[in-house]
Amino acid sequence: MRNSLLALGLTVSLVGCMDSLDKQVQKQDSPVLGKKTQDVGQFDPNAKNVVSDSKVVVTDPILGGAQAYGPIMEQIAKLGIDSALGTFYALEGRYPKDHEEFMTQIIKANNLQLPVLPGGKKYQYDVENHKLVVVEAPVEGATPGQ
Repeated sequence: MRNSLLALGLTVSLVGCMDSLDKQVQKQDSPVLGKKTQDVGQFDPNAKNVVSDSKVVVTDPILGGAQAYGPIMEQIAKLGIDSALGTFYALEGRYPKDHEEFMTQIIKANNLQLPVLPGGKKYQYDVENHKLVVVEAPVEGATPGQ
């Protein structure tokens, strides 16, 4: 009986810790979870922004899902844009000539809603390479490119 009570107490403690950790992860990501945007800036290759590689890197098995969320959302958004750009190219025989045409003919015409990304990352359209990129949020006090 004593061992059963000890096991029950340990289980309740662990469940309580996991519940608390789950709430912390939800609280951290809650401002972006489920939110959508059509905000896509114009990529400037000379701005020395850090472009995300959208690779999933999990360093903590407990927080792995939270760590994977951003890169997976980036990949999904890029796939959707690639598809819309492919359709545009098939119909028009060219890619959008500039950022304005991209926004009008790809984002607005298709009513594409991209997931808001955690960590202040932003979407930008690379006109020259005809692709959506994700730019890391600038670090306060850092010189661009560092």
